[in-house]
Amino acid sequence: MKTLYTLTLFRSHTSTGTDNAIKGASSGLVGTSASTGQRPDRVTSNKIGSRNKAELADNKAGSMQIQNWQATAKAKVADIHSSIPKEWRLSDEDLGKAGQQRTLSGPFIEQYLTDKEKEIIRHDSLQIVGKIKSRDYTAVDVTRAYCKTAAVAQQINNCLHEIMFDFAFQAAKDLDDYYSKNGSVKGPLHGLPISLKDQFHVKGCDTTMGYVGWIGTYEGSRDPAKVHKINSQLVEELLSLGAVLYCKLGETVNNIIGTTLNPVNQLLSCGGSSGGEGALQALQGSSVGFGTDIGGSNPGQDTHASSIGAMGTSLDATKLVMTSVLSTSPWLRDPNVVKMPWNSEVESSTLARATADGSATSLPLKFGMYWTDGVVTPHPPIQRGLRIVRALLQALKHKVVDWSPPSHTTANDIHLAFLGADGAHDVHKQLDLSGEPLIPQLREGFKLREPMPLLEYQDKTLQGKAYNEAYSDYWNASSNDDGQTVDAILMPVAPHAAVIPRKYYHITYTESINLLDYSAAVIPVTRADKSVDKFDYDYRPLNEVDRKNWKAYDPETYDGAPVGLQIVARKWEEEKVWAIAKIIDSALKNRREKGP
Repeated sequence: MKTLYTLTLFRSHTSTGTDNAIKGASSGLVGTSASTGQRPDRVTSNKIGSRNKAELADNKAGSMQIQNWQATAKAKVADIHSSIPKEWRLSDEDLGKAGQQRTLSGPFIEQYLTDKEKEIIRHDSLQIVGKIKSRDYTAVDVTRAYCKTAAVAQQINNCLHEIMFDFAFQAAKDLDDYYSKNGSVKGPLHGLPISLKDQFHVKGCDTTMGYVGWIGTYEGSRDPAKVHKINSQLVEELLSLGAVLYCKLGETVNNIIGTTLNPVNQLLSCGGSSGGEGALQALQGSSVGFGTDIGGSNPGQDTHASSIGAMGTSLDATKLVMTSVLSTSPWLRDPNVVKMPWNSEVESSTLARATADGSATSLPLKFGMYWTDGVVTPHPPIQRGLRIVRALLQALKHKVVDWSPPSHTTANDIHLAFLGADGAHDVHKQLDLSGEPLIPQLREGFKLREPMPLLEYQDKTLQGKAYNEAYSDYWNASSNDDGQTVDAILMPVAPHAAVIPRKYYHITYTESINLLDYSAAVIPVTRADKSVDKFDYDYRPLNEVDRKNWKAYDPETYDGAPVGLQIVARKWEEEKVWAIAKIIDSALKNRREKGP
């Protein structure tokens, strides 16, 4: 069973899409996000949209509109299914069995694969490109294994938005021919299948982001010069590096594909708008892919815009794609990307602060441990995960201190104000293209309202600036006791492991980091264990939100769910946060191998 690692990719506020076409991962809506993400390049209108007028239409017209969008969505789903080769389609009996399983990953999905296919997908990205280069595998071999696994994953988990298998096989064949003819690989990603969030444009297929009105269009436009004829910048860069693009994933609840659940535990959600990627990787249908994050959706503001992140089944995978893309100098094509190549010296000097088993060298790492934001207390499995990492680092002679920075609630409030500044008008504009409604989970949060006044927006900008300065001052003051500044913060990703659908009540653990624009990585630590992570009946909730979150914890439901940890470094310290994640992850693996 694969575990998931994530790493922020570009040292900028925005992505490198040709038209940007990037939206945030709506981390505050994990398990419930859909049809909410927008493009930061899109200028919002201050005019009230047509949604209110549509709501006043007569019942007959409304009924016809509903039938139209539902028919369009149904046709799209049929098109996705028809793209799966007949020999890879599962029987009704197999689909019925999948619906009865708690866990789809590991042995269940592997039963549909050959021994050779299982061998290939069990490798991480670095191993795959190495084996293609050594001619142990061809690009076509690898592409077939991942396409078939993704096809099975789609049928049992409903995680794909776009299937591009024909495109992938042609690309793989061309790469094999190139290797045979030239005796060298095309680039560092030669033959590596890479999956994408359905927010990146790829010629020849849709990019819907979960909007019914975007089906068969270019972001809602039917301009024939654009529809299916544009690649996002990241897509062009990946193809130039030898990558094979084969599928797109995304919104985990939307009016097109419905709901995608967590394949590790189908009682839980697989995440927010980048959750489809996580689901596919858990099912071994991808070794690395790209998602995006912002923690909300508003295309008209670029004060805190969306960023791309690499998601992989190993930390080496995230570094491989990150360094490869940076080697193309993306800042030459996107002026919002900071001109800053990968700094191997920072990576090496950070790794040198620990031995192979993670023990501190002459200069130990110093960590700030953020246990809780004081608003919503993390569930027992998350608390145990934090204790595991603290005890491990202390045993390895690194420094760990408690972290009590400026209130993350303040950061959350400021950041959400920016993301909702347009009054949800762009979201409703996209919904109005088809007449589809907001999914139930978002109807309250995305009601139409007046956009934020300019002077208020400017004031929020100043508040955000002041918060960043206060946080930086606090971080600098961490050297007051021993002369050593904290290297990274260790904190929850959320107050729970995954989440029960529709029970994500608190977003501050990630929202605050989005406002700060800090570098972050997420690594797996342990799994929820019902025999250890008991429900604390004596716990007294801090407030109503905390009460709802605490009540949502059920040891039986969460049993076996992955528990991740967020490692946060300062702005533009991707090399450092990656190296620290590598040290901690390796130490955790050594600990598991040695046993209790």
